[in-house]
Amino acid sequence: MRTAGLLGLALALALSLGACGGPAQEPAGQDAALARDAAMCAPVGEVQFICNLISPEDLAVVPGADWVIASGDQEGGRIQLVSVPDKTATVLFPMSPPRERFDVTTYPSCPGPLPDEGDAFRAHGLYLTPGQGDVHTLHVVHHGSRESIEVFEVDARARPVLTWVGCAVAPEGLGLNSVVALPEGGFATTSFATGDVWEWHTDTGWALIPGSENTAANGIEISEDGRWLYIAGWGEEKLTRLSRGQTPVQKEVIDLGFRPDNLRMSADGSVIFAAGHTDKDGNSITEPRDTLNETSNVATIDPQTLDVERIWEHPAMEGFVASTTAMQIGNEMWLGSYRGERIAYFPAPE
Repeated sequence: MRTAGLLGLALALALSLGACGGPAQEPAGQDAALARDAAMCAPVGEVQFICNLISPEDLAVVPGADWVIASGDQEGGRIQLVSVPDKTATVLFPMSPPRERFDVTTYPSCPGPLPDEGDAFRAHGLYLTPGQGDVHTLHVVHHGSRESIEVFEVDARARPVLTWVGCAVAPEGLGLNSVVALPEGGFATTSFATGDVWEWHTDTGWALIPGSENTAANGIEISEDGRWLYIAGWGEEKLTRLSRGQTPVQKEVIDLGFRPDNLRMSADGSVIFAAGHTDKDGNSITEPRDTLNETSNVATIDPQTLDVERIWEHPAMEGFVASTTAMQIGNEMWLGSYRGERIAYFPAPE
């Protein structure tokens, strides 16, 4: 009886400790999963990562620099909110239930809020316009059930939240890429499919911007006064500075030596950051492309003189290939990528 009792006690202890795969083993399994995730997200030299995202092709910083909004431009992509201090990300949109307040006066041609698109939802280019106080406006290039610019209110009085307020559906044949808000209202957006730039206003709708033809348009940035557009000509390794509201149109083109994707003005307006691609050896891309081994590049462009300085170049890294956007936040440079599942950050070059 004594032996049987001891055996029974031993069996009970074994079961309680998870000897047969019970709950006691879960912490070890969780630890192993965390260790694998950490190993996969390990730094590469001085480059560190925020991982487990889907195609964070573009980034926009919320005023105050504590939060970044990241797009998601492949299957399953979402608009993400990223904490700058904590380097963690959570989903901002789509959410259930959605936050919606349709501004039909500003967006009269919009057919209404986005339907539930599931993994068909794509968020491509982003542009955040600071508003009064802590309420801002976010323009999003959207692919999915419609090709469109979707517009959101960003309430950053606490942890930022998005409220959908309207949209503008693109004309047939356009394939949108990047967007900027215009000082007088409306927005300008690049069409990668047609290689030009279009603008939209509440009263007049869509119109081609004169002089934007043949710019190989991909990324776009705008001067504070709205008089100049800066257009990244991805396929032709160039940048075009194009006037708005001037007759005749003024147009200057410079060579960058890499394929520029998105453009982002620095916080003080002194430079534009351009991010883009070269081949695996840092040379101009030729066909056929080796897309998973392309090199990331970042350059600064003086918006007045158009002087260019390449400030960073790095071979492809696992989970992060060929940066598509670059922005400086404090003393850090942050990069997004279309072909990756992470945001990269590192000390800003001096």
